[in-house]
Amino acid sequence: MKREPDQIVVESPTSIQPSDRARIKGQRAFVVWLTGISGAGKSTLANMLEQHLHAQGMHTALLDGDSLRLGLNKDLGFSDADRCENIRRAAEAAKLMVNAGLVVIVATISPIRSARESARALFGENEFYEVFVDAPIEVAEARDVKGLYALARQGTIRQFTGIGSVYEPPSNVDVHVQTALMSKQACIDVILQKLPIDAG
Repeated sequence: MKREPDQIVVESPTSIQPSDRARIKGQRAFVVWLTGISGAGKSTLANMLEQHLHAQGMHTALLDGDSLRLGLNKDLGFSDADRCENIRRAAEAAKLMVNAGLVVIVATISPIRSARESARALFGENEFYEVFVDAPIEVAEARDVKGLYALARQGTIRQFTGIGSVYEPPSNVDVHVQTALMSKQACIDVILQKLPIDAG
């Protein structure tokens, strides 16, 4: 919706900078964005990663795709436009948290490559790490405890990623883990190698 001239919004400057908020926590602030089809292992790895960082004394926040759709994004559907808006909101929320000095882990399908690239563009250098959680669809479908793939194949769920809607793999990803070939801990180890967690 286009704003009227008297509705122009200008960002208010703050005296305390994002780097100040991170420094007082003794860490660098950044976002780890896990993308992949349903059942690839995003939420599992996100939880494991947060547990590891928390054990190291780091201040974290976890934004899971299902949780976002139950709250912040519950008004959105699954059209391409709504999927892009879903990612835009997730990225904006993550940006606010990074500005607060947190390490933010986002686990969401985010199937549209351009939407993920727009999310990355919100962040500065060394603030955004995209992780492609990769698994063949037959493996993801076999793991599906919710039965979503079966419902999608029956036509009960439309526009389901991988069945009725396309997933666009990253073209230039920071980390690529293959959960059908690697253990969960091996995936976490690969992700951790990329993150600036030794800098405070």
